[in-house]
Amino acid sequence: MKKEFLIAGFAISSVVISQPASAANFNQVFVFGDSLSDTGNIANATNFAFPPSPPPPQTSPYFQGRFSNGPLWVDYLSQQLGLNPTLATSPNINTATEGINFAFGGSTTGLNNAFAPTSTLPGVLAQVNLFTQSLQTRNQKADPNALYFVWGGGIDYLFGNTTDPTQVVGNLANAITSLTTAGAKNIGVFNLPDLGTLPFITNNPNNPPQLAAGLTALTNAHNVGLGNVTNALRSSTGANIFTVDVNQLLANISVNPQQFGFNNVTNACFLADFDQIRTGNFNLCNNANDFLSYDGVHPTTRGHNLIAQTALNAVRANTIPEPSTVLGMLALALVGAGFGKKRVNG
Repeated sequence: MKKEFLIAGFAISSVVISQPASAANFNQVFVFGDSLSDTGNIANATNFAFPPSPPPPQTSPYFQGRFSNGPLWVDYLSQQLGLNPTLATSPNINTATEGINFAFGGSTTGLNNAFAPTSTLPGVLAQVNLFTQSLQTRNQKADPNALYFVWGGGIDYLFGNTTDPTQVVGNLANAITSLTTAGAKNIGVFNLPDLGTLPFITNNPNNPPQLAAGLTALTNAHNVGLGNVTNALRSSTGANIFTVDVNQLLANISVNPQQFGFNNVTNACFLADFDQIRTGNFNLCNNANDFLSYDGVHPTTRGHNLIAQTALNAVRANTIPEPSTVLGMLALALVGAGFGKKRVNG
């Protein structure tokens, strides 16, 4: 599959003033990830073979190519930013001006896709490579006024049978490094929720009891390793590389579900594998947003909304304004000071 990418970027001087930025300062958003972030790429690339659909007259349990019952965190966050990133598989990719969503359902953190292993669908690292290569062909740098988000790892552990987080974290480290080398300045890195507590794991009687504990241990090791990598790269590159702590968010929800609007955080709205969905052999609940989990792996749209809020809070707490914004603030302050002096002396 050949894709052309239009990347609007230019080099700017480094920022030395460390005041928190308003989210409105960012003019593009770029996303690299798996089904938790895919707003339609794998659906477009596979003619809607993924997410799976039942035979007519039943309708798909999934919303517009998303692995949920409604908008994802990408949708909610982009709306808050006043941006509309273009899908990497969109025919409008050449006119994208507000960012690009490169995420594909099934993406591992490396080069491949677990849902379609014989295809050319890109893993997270391959998505970043597509982005940086498109910049190189145009002799451009990554837009320093843009936000970049990287989220992956769950596919490696749940469907790739990976039991060593070293390679998984290493893939994410390479992806982040490539973005900073290309010129990205503000990079949000999502950690993983506790994979051992997913209903896909805990509510399947065929799973051995030690599976949940093993996935929880993998999650913890992954998040520790990813945190160490994030801290090291932030120090070595000078970029604003910050964590979006989904793990803590979902832990808080599990302790106080009603506070976040959920009635059930241990079960899923429905629980079925892809083959069962394709044959229509599943029962969909009537009140999806009462649940944190939609299909045993992916959050409901209510959960995604809370993830978007967490990401936006992380952006506001960790990013800094670009020089044009800083100069404007300083100019406004000077004008105000001058005006005040004139009034006092007048």
